[in-house]
Amino acid sequence: MATDVSISYSEVRIPVPWGHIAGRWYGDQNERPILALHGWQDNCGSFAKLAPLIAPYRSLLCVDLPGHGHSSHLPIGILYHNVEFVRVILRLMEIYKWKKVSLMGHSMGGSVAFHFAAFYPDRVDMVISLDIIKNFFWQPKVMPTVWAHTMEKALKDNDRLLNSDNSEPPSYTFRECEKLLYEGSQQSVDLENCKYILERNISKSELFPDKYYFSRDGRVKYLAEFNPDMQLSLVMGKRICKHSIPYLVIKGGKSTNISAVASELDDCMIKNNANFESFIYAEGTHHLHLNHPKPVAQMIIGFLQKHEHQPQQSQMVKAKL
Repeated sequence: MATDVSISYSEVRIPVPWGHIAGRWYGDQNERPILALHGWQDNCGSFAKLAPLIAPYRSLLCVDLPGHGHSSHLPIGILYHNVEFVRVILRLMEIYKWKKVSLMGHSMGGSVAFHFAAFYPDRVDMVISLDIIKNFFWQPKVMPTVWAHTMEKALKDNDRLLNSDNSEPPSYTFRECEKLLYEGSQQSVDLENCKYILERNISKSELFPDKYYFSRDGRVKYLAEFNPDMQLSLVMGKRICKHSIPYLVIKGGKSTNISAVASELDDCMIKNNANFESFIYAEGTHHLHLNHPKPVAQMIIGFLQKHEHQPQQSQMVKAKL
């Protein structure tokens, strides 16, 4: 499963009350990094091709959120919730003694970044969001049904873990794992790039040689979410705009993700924040940063150049791209 990208990073394990947060730190560990948050059921491997292009300009700490990748699963009996992912940012800031945080997020990770920036606008100095501003919200009339379904599914999953005989989950060949991820992403992740996510999402079977099983926490499939409706989203967006937080959104022109569709929130952010920038990369799917890392990196570095004022170093990096 070795990746073929020339990369330089350090594996990190950050202690938390239920275990650890795992991740990869790209670049200089003596400077405060951009904290990169992946999408739902992905892991920090989704940044494996993008991070090395940005790291010479600004270091990145790409983490696996709880239950994903190599990070510890939440204890049995606990419901996964996106607000817990928001709280992970607070934990990391406390551990590393950051007074402010720079955030980059893809999909669910971008939505988590939006929530954090709205809750704590004075603690955020920039946000880079890939194919999203925030997750779509369910209409109020269906919310009780959605929550009832989530609660019951989560309860059954926890019962399964409590009553487990420790038998190994179903296993597959690596090619089968690639196909499952490719189809599960609605062909958003190019087949040849699935390995970067699978590297941290599967474990080698102890029962069948040359087979693997998915080792992420299955409970994340029934993630409960605080996803405010448009009225509250606009209030949250205006809190970000009031602080003029530099905010970059890059969307994929071929993305089929419902959260990538422009809404009133996009218009609000554009109208009320002079430091808000939004671009569409025509060839990009929902995983545009993994399939097309170079053009995405160029847009991000241009944004960093504009807001961090480091022209000499940025020109060097631009030449390398």
